[in-house]
Order: sequence, then structure tokens, then C-alpha cells
Amino acid sequence: MGDLLREWRQRRRISQLHLALEAGISQRHLSFVESGRAAPSREMVLNLAETLAVPLRERNRLLLAAGYAPSFAERSLGDPVLKPAMEAVQLLLDGHAPNPALAIDRYWTMLLANGAVAPLLAEIQDKSLLEPPVNALRLSLHPKGLAPNILNLTEWRAHVLVRLRDLNDLVADPVLADLEKELASYPGGPSSHRPKVNHSGSIAVPFQMRLGGAELSFITTTTVFGAPLDITLSELAIEGFFPANQATARFLREAQADVRIG
Repeated sequence: MGDLLREWRQRRRISQLHLALEAGISQRHLSFVESGRAAPSREMVLNLAETLAVPLRERNRLLLAAGYAPSFAERSLGDPVLKPAMEAVQLLLDGHAPNPALAIDRYWTMLLANGAVAPLLAEIQDKSLLEPPVNALRLSLHPKGLAPNILNLTEWRAHVLVRLRDLNDLVADPVLADLEKELASYPGGPSSHRPKVNHSGSIAVPFQMRLGGAELSFITTTTVFGAPLDITLSELAIEGFFPANQATARFLREAQADVRIG
């Protein structure tokens, strides 16, 4: 447990003294815990994990390493206990129309989406990318996915890779590290720098794509559940796309009207 704790502390780039002060314990005691000379109580393990903002999945791992049973359940999406949360997700997705929105898990697997997402995927060359489980990041940057239609591919690719790298700094997941390496191998420009926004007056990195004869531009948001105590819920996020200009908003409204008429 001490080795895992030290790894998380170093990942957060804080000293023993800083962590001890934040957690309300002595630096000496913390040093003994990290070296294995002292066995922490269950409450201390959870306190240190909370202070370090360790993900729920990894808090269970810390507890097990310290000799305690896990505290956080990992339920399936169909579990009756999660029904209110999943109904809230569906409500958010439906209410976001005519703008696209999708629910993703820890690995950016697309779990749910509203009807506005489908038109954006109409020109995907490799249909196998749409077979479950669909990875939203792979779908966007794959050379036979959305990438050929993304107008600012170099900028968007850099944004995605930096976001993925920053996320993995927080959660330390080897699966995400492998995904980052895979996406970085796709063509589309350098990935060693943060994206540079070259649009005068921009407020966020836009997602710009060509669909048929239309040029669309979006800004994105991420919504997560507050104070989750279930691992599945803690790793669930909703990615929402908002039109960045009137032309895109009009396209989305017309696309939704066409679906209703059809």
C-alpha cells in the first residue's frame, strides 16, 4: 500500500509534507505508511485517497493493498440501482437535441447517443469503426473515420491527445496510455505540442468538419456526476456539442426536421 500511495503522491507532484498537512496527519506518520513501517487504518487510507483525488477504482486497490475490503461498488449500466442516474443521462441526451451529445465511459467507449449524432457519422469510410464497442476518440481521429472530414484536423488532433494525456495523468490507466499511443500514430500532424487556436476571438478549440456541402463548427462541453460513490457512475461522462455559428445551428435544426418527416 505504501508503494501505491507514494506513486499517487508523486503523480500529483506534491511532497510528503504537503500531503500530510492537507490530510491532517504528521509527516512522520505518512513517511512510516509509505515505507511500510506503519499500517494505516481504513479511515486513513480513504482520507489520503480523497486528499490525492485518487479515482474510486484505484481507491479500492489501495484498500485491498492495505488489507481492507473495497468500499466502492462497480455496477453494470443495467443495474436497477443505477436506473435513476441512467434516466438522467438519457434526459440530458434527449434534451440536448437538435445538438449532438453522447455518453462515454472511462475509455471513451460510446454508451449512448442522441439522434443528432447519426448524421455526423454518415460519411465514415470504415464501417467497422461503428461496430460496438465504439471508441469515440478512435472514431474521430482514424484515417477512415471522421478524420478526412475534420477541417482543423491538426489542431483538433493535438487537442484530443493533450486531453487524453492530461486525463491519464490523473487516473494512471495503461489502457488509456495504449489508446494515446494508437491515436498518436494516426496521420494528422505533430502531437508533441498543445493546440494553438488561430481563430481570432475564439473561446475554445473548435471541432470543425465538412459534411456533404456544409462546413460545421462546434464547441464541446463535458458533464459528469457530482459526488459519485459507484465506480461506473464516477467514470461516466456526457460529451455535448454546441453550434459555434448560425450556419451549424441551422444545419442541425434542418437535420432534425428531416428525421421527423422521414
